[in-house]
Amino acid sequence: MGKALLVVVPVVLAIYCLIQVLQARHGVRGLPRWAWAVLIIMVPLVGAIAWLVLGRPQRGRPPQRPQRRTIAPDDDPDFLRGLDYRQPRDPTDD
Repeated sequence: MGKALLVVVPVVLAIYCLIQVLQARHGVRGLPRWAWAVLIIMVPLVGAIAWLVLGRPQRGRPPQRPQRRTIAPDDDPDFLRGLDYRQPRDPTDD
């Protein structure tokens, strides 16, 4: 029974970690996904433990690009910099 556990546990752990690697979409740390898969297949116990400790994505939401909100012209610093307050325009100059 003990000898069987020495074989079954690393195999099950490697399969579990390989499935996690294949399902991970964002935030895989350390290596690319394909490299983690190769490491887990080539060195099942060490690769699986390395994946669990170093490679898994952090919990939470996947990274998202920051959303830009619409800024009113009087709140937009670029717009305000472009205004020339020192010399008002005269409509008859055109």
